[in-house]
Amino acid sequence: MNKDYVDIQVKGKPVRVPAAFINGSTVIAAGRWLKIANVMDEQLLDGETVPDPESFIAGLRDSDLRADIFTFAQKLPDITPKHRYHLEWDNAAAIPITRFSDWWERRAKPDVRAAVKRAKKLGVVVKLSEFNDAFVEGICRIYNESAVRQGKPFHHYRKDFETVKRENSTYLERSAFLGAYYNEELIGFIRFVYVGNTATTVQVIGQRAHFDKKPMNALIAKAVEVCEQKRLSHLVYGSYIYKGRNSSLTEFKRRNGFEQVLLPRYYIPLTLKGKIALKLNLHRPLADHVPQPLVVQLKRIQRLWSNFKLESETEASS
Repeated sequence: MNKDYVDIQVKGKPVRVPAAFINGSTVIAAGRWLKIANVMDEQLLDGETVPDPESFIAGLRDSDLRADIFTFAQKLPDITPKHRYHLEWDNAAAIPITRFSDWWERRAKPDVRAAVKRAKKLGVVVKLSEFNDAFVEGICRIYNESAVRQGKPFHHYRKDFETVKRENSTYLERSAFLGAYYNEELIGFIRFVYVGNTATTVQVIGQRAHFDKKPMNALIAKAVEVCEQKRLSHLVYGSYIYKGRNSSLTEFKRRNGFEQVLLPRYYIPLTLKGKIALKLNLHRPLADHVPQPLVVQLKRIQRLWSNFKLESETEASS
């Protein structure tokens, strides 16, 4: 086992981090004063992330990768803790898949059903799409609509064609792309990866200029339909609860029928520093230690600053 380096995406930009290859998996380590290791793309890998933790951790200790803590999580539908390591909970947003009619009648809120009907009435067509150059060009148009999204700098803005194509080509053999089209133009898309008996979203995005046509609600509805056809157990869409509990994204997910699912996440100290950090709860992100009212104010300042920068750049280029 040799220490190596791999590129990961951090805020839309490639960052080279140290890595080791353990039992067929790529383990990466990140952090400044506290190095935390995890299996790269663990949520997108088929099967258990770490089938034999003892053997895996022994291999990690013997590798050249310097890490203080190793973490891994269980995946849906395996939600019952089965290891005796330090345990915390990941929260995932998921729709349990039974029948489309069950989602439509019991899970989707009335305004979501109305939005899906409105999209169809206005001529929005949602379908499984081939990942080809035309689709990539459509993604680029969506990415380049605005430099700011949800009050934050949009990290995909102005990426070139080849970069967009490469970044959306990972796990392509297990990926599916749903496109929402208006007058044959791509105005929104969902990319998800089949992981075991679930579908996990990688991107869910639409053009703000066509928000009134409700393409995102139509895309979610189509995703549920595809999952039912493939007899999957869940459609998974990132986290359910964020640091700001009143997140508009959480509300969007709730109204579209997603629910919170808690998944066991384990933390194993590899060094004395890691053991002390874990005991003092210092392995958590800094934002977790910031009072909620302050987080709200900081996010508001961030949105104002991002909008100011966008307006300044627009004026300078005009």
